[in-house]
Amino acid sequence: MRIAITGLGAVSPLGDGVEALWQGLLAGRSGVRDLSPLGEAWAALPIPVAAPADVDVEGRLGRVDARRLDRSQQLALIAAAEAWADAGVPEVEGERFAVVVGTGIGGLETLLGQDDVLEASGARRVSPRAVPMLMPNGAAAQISIAYGAGAGVYTTASACASGAEAIADAARLIATGEADVVFAGGVEASIAPLTLAAFAQAQAAAKPDDGPVDALSRPFDAGRRGFVLGEGAGMLVLESEEHAARRGARVRAVLTGWSVTSDAFHITAPAPEGQGQVRAIRNALAMAGVRPEAIDHVNAHATGTTVGDVIEAAAIGTALGGAPSVTAPKGAIGHLLGAAGAVEAIVAIRTIETGLVPPTRNLEALDPAVGLDVVTGEPRRQAVRTALSNSFGFGGQNTTLILASA
Repeated sequence: MRIAITGLGAVSPLGDGVEALWQGLLAGRSGVRDLSPLGEAWAALPIPVAAPADVDVEGRLGRVDARRLDRSQQLALIAAAEAWADAGVPEVEGERFAVVVGTGIGGLETLLGQDDVLEASGARRVSPRAVPMLMPNGAAAQISIAYGAGAGVYTTASACASGAEAIADAARLIATGEADVVFAGGVEASIAPLTLAAFAQAQAAAKPDDGPVDALSRPFDAGRRGFVLGEGAGMLVLESEEHAARRGARVRAVLTGWSVTSDAFHITAPAPEGQGQVRAIRNALAMAGVRPEAIDHVNAHATGTTVGDVIEAAAIGTALGGAPSVTAPKGAIGHLLGAAGAVEAIVAIRTIETGLVPPTRNLEALDPAVGLDVVTGEPRRQAVRTALSNSFGFGGQNTTLILASA
């Protein structure tokens, strides 16, 4: 089964738009910054560091509309607008048009802000828009309303695999004939003192050291000490090949295989042998009808945790056997949680289109236990016809996507 991908849109810590993301990765820029100047609550954190999305929300949406939306919904709509324009504003019947958006947490900014209002000013000051702003399906619903998608609005909440799983779910809707066109992707806007403190307490967040804050996110590096939280959105327009051909659409890439598995092992730790990850990769290969050696490039989930990176590296080695080039965007943009899989699928597509593999930022000394061909330093020029993108999340959620040139 081949699913056409005709539109891409992104908002990331490297800027507004796919090109800002792509050029930032190629240049080795970082979106990570110190948030302690934001106030006492931030400065008191053990790790007041994150990678906020770099975008002028009110400039893109207008002040009135922006104020009616949670930040997660704002970012999703901005990315969706770029993807829709990139796809050529397809004409599609609403009944054949669906939306699938993944998120790990949902409208956290609204939840925390309105709780503060309740505590400070009482129940009558809570916004009547609080519930539609904080509900996890709010981003998907807002996109559906904006573009007239009536074939179903779906929200995937599978932690850090949410964005990739949304793409897989969207592909299923097309494969089963339930939709011709699907908006698919992920969004996250959960940078807050609470989440930074919680990830630090869970021993998942990067621990501070004597280096600059933009060097804290170090996927696959021997000195890695955890991930840096980021935020952003990635949206893709998926179509059946027949629908894309009928309207003469430019097809940027095709999704040829996908798989979703679960470890059934632990709520935060991956299975120690990476069994679920290996199955996800192998199942996706089987669906795509390609052998392991056909994979030219891997976009690794690689968050920079001491355990997770090694387990993923072993899973890649077990499932693929060979040594395709590997990159890990989280060194530059941090971990976008529910948006990560969608944004990184876009990165993989740009790699296929351009023949350039972005370097993994902050990788100075490859962990000997990794044993992969991880691209560092400068972009690598390489013909990439088929790429694999991994996304794994708390709860033992594993999703693998296989993308190929059109």
